[in-house]
Amino acid sequence: MYVIFGASGNVGRATATALRNAGHAVRAVVRDTAKSDGLTHIGCEVVHGDLGDEASLQRALDGAHAVQMLCPLPHDDPDPAVAMHRMIATAARALRTHPHLHVVALSDYGAELHEGTGITMLFHDLEAAFSESVPRLTLLRSAEHMHNWARVLPVALSTGRLPSLHHPLDRPFATVAAHDVGVLAAQLLAEGRDDDGVRIVSIEGPRRYDANDVAGALSEAAARDIAALALPRGEWTATMLRAGLGANHAKLITDLYDAQNAGRIDVDPRSERRFGTTDLRDVFATLIRTVDA
Repeated sequence: MYVIFGASGNVGRATATALRNAGHAVRAVVRDTAKSDGLTHIGCEVVHGDLGDEASLQRALDGAHAVQMLCPLPHDDPDPAVAMHRMIATAARALRTHPHLHVVALSDYGAELHEGTGITMLFHDLEAAFSESVPRLTLLRSAEHMHNWARVLPVALSTGRLPSLHHPLDRPFATVAAHDVGVLAAQLLAEGRDDDGVRIVSIEGPRRYDANDVAGALSEAAARDIAALALPRGEWTATMLRAGLGANHAKLITDLYDAQNAGRIDVDPRSERRFGTTDLRDVFATLIRTVDA
């Protein structure tokens, strides 16, 4: 039995689908069972699980031989870092009681760094906690997800300007489609692990883009002219607060992009490298259809 936490998200759904297509039994763990229709349709066993409730994690892990673990940043919490650290600790305790499991934990580019990386710093802490608790651990570090641009897509489509925290606009960065991350995670789970230890695998897309490239891809997908706009550094926090983010969440994002723009966050050359096949234009085409609907 393969257990997929966060199965209703973009990565988790892709993992579950790939495993089911290969004929494997999948238990999809979701926080909101109202979002489980598609998972049930492809033949998953759907169960409720809350990373704040260790008992629900233990029930979800019962009978598993491999698990994909996702600890997402809790956007609705006033202090997301504190809340995520609680989730990490709870998940680590639950996994410690199942030492036979092969765990594929979703992480980020830059998670090897131990300070000054904002959101990515939380995945550094996740990796440390899981490395102590899980004998057979695979860390899957992904580049920035292409779907993250969905947050500013309505603004870009309505104004013709794509706000970017990537500075300068012509500096290439790694990015990857969530679908490709999920497909690779399914492959890693299906391969299994006979040996103890930590394996680190990194994934990014087939090419790197700069913010101008992103705007060009969006222009092509939307069939309208859209230009990248470098949002001034001094306006980042105020812009995010107006968008409804809390101050602590905004700080995590500003620290992340400061590190990104300084060139600190990139693939760890010591990791195994994989490359997805999905182009940014294909992701934008799907996102635009969702916005139009």
